[in-house]
Amino acid sequence: MMEFNELEAFGKDLKKLLKRYRSLTEDLEVVKKVLRVEPKERPPFSFRISDLGLETCIIKVRKIACKSLKGKGVNSGLRLVYAHFEKEKKIVFVELYHKSTKENEDRDRIYKNFT
Repeated sequence: MMEFNELEAFGKDLKKLLKRYRSLTEDLEVVKKVLRVEPKERPPFSFRISDLGLETCIIKVRKIACKSLKGKGVNSGLRLVYAHFEKEKKIVFVELYHKSTKENEDRDRIYKNFT
């Protein structure tokens, strides 16, 4: 069984985004169901961020279905970054953001927590 955790900063991201996207908690539960079955990268929906120089597998999900963004489906613009620990069967949510407010993942946050 896959264990899910999140960084404190992820919780703050989620809280901030929930004000705008009320279905986000529910949408993340759907993401968790998918990750329980297939936690590895699945292009074009998700991909491994490979140029970090870390042993930890960091994956960015580009396509998250968000009910609050009607008509957008999986092209919602929301991005989820998580660390996958295969041996421990654990996923740690690192960051959640909308691509209109931020172009890329917070690499400082990733390095600070996984080096």
